[in-house]
Amino acid sequence: MINRPIAKGPIADLLRGLGVESRAARGEIVIHYGGPVEPEKAFVLHSDDYAGRGTTVVGGGIAVTADAEIVRALAEGRGPRQSLFTLGYAGWAPGQLEAEIRANAWFTIPAEKKLIFDDDPETKWEHAMARRKIKT
Repeated sequence: MINRPIAKGPIADLLRGLGVESRAARGEIVIHYGGPVEPEKAFVLHSDDYAGRGTTVVGGGIAVTADAEIVRALAEGRGPRQSLFTLGYAGWAPGQLEAEIRANAWFTIPAEKKLIFDDDPETKWEHAMARRKIKT
């Protein structure tokens, strides 16, 4: 799933919204749409060079953390090298996603850090389709 950006703003404002205080917070953060389920819940998909509470290593150098502490770490320069902040998630019943993939309802490609963390959301779709050798 390619997550689209929905907002951009000061990371300090995001921390306050999550109930996390940080006097050292600097910079901006892009918020991506994670999915329609629990849209108030934050998830950070990131490189596996960071591990904190709620971190799950997915594989291929990629991890996900669902704890506000990672946002503080990012704001203070202690977070992972690469990250993608999302609100909400997409969920499926057991076996549903696998069945949809078998039915060719999804274009699938192997996970690639460069594609996941590419700063330009305008080119992600084209890059993904190029890896499938599909012209858009």
